[in-house]
Amino acid sequence: MKICGVDEAGRGPVIGPLVICAYCLEEDKLKELQKLKIKESKQLTPAKRNFFYKKLCELSKDFKFVALSASEIDARASTGLNLNELEAKSIAGLLDALLPDVAYIDSPISPDGAKFSSMIEEFLEHKSIKLISEHYADVKYLIVAAASIIAKVVRDQEIEKIKKELGVDFGSGYPADPLTAKFLKNNWDNQAISKYVRKSWGTIKDLENIKSQKTLLDFENGK
Repeated sequence: MKICGVDEAGRGPVIGPLVICAYCLEEDKLKELQKLKIKESKQLTPAKRNFFYKKLCELSKDFKFVALSASEIDARASTGLNLNELEAKSIAGLLDALLPDVAYIDSPISPDGAKFSSMIEEFLEHKSIKLISEHYADVKYLIVAAASIIAKVVRDQEIEKIKKELGVDFGSGYPADPLTAKFLKNNWDNQAISKYVRKSWGTIKDLENIKSQKTLLDFENGK
């Protein structure tokens, strides 16, 4: 039996992609996964994540990931999808490509993960794949923790590429990060940077409002 774990990294940031990974193993290899003693990505240091990433790639080549860009995330509204539906559609695509017998999925919907399974099934071509979606599945199932590690490492690699291209360290890309907040305040509407920024996020909406108010004030003052 082929078993798959699915998780994402980068759902909340305002900068960079949302990375979703589906990681598969044959059932008889699950004991080898247990021997690695992995944990879900948020419980690991960057060094540990990179270490386990290499081990997981050695253990199985049967995995895929997708990196949804900021523009793809922003465009979801024009296609009639909310973020959960966009993620569900992407997961369905990964599962249709990998064709596991069963997939354990970390659900963004709490507490009823079954609702997310139904959402994925709507986009799934191969309806025979058994879907088990649970909130905090990355803590409960090692196969989902494996997917979380790969997704996080790939997301971090993409962020480093963006930093190298822009020549600036803007932090983690999360709105609560002071370094990210400062960077966005000064650069959010810069053409070279904006393609990596999720303009549909509240953080950017607030900055747009501030700019609009300032422009109006300047106009009223004859500037």
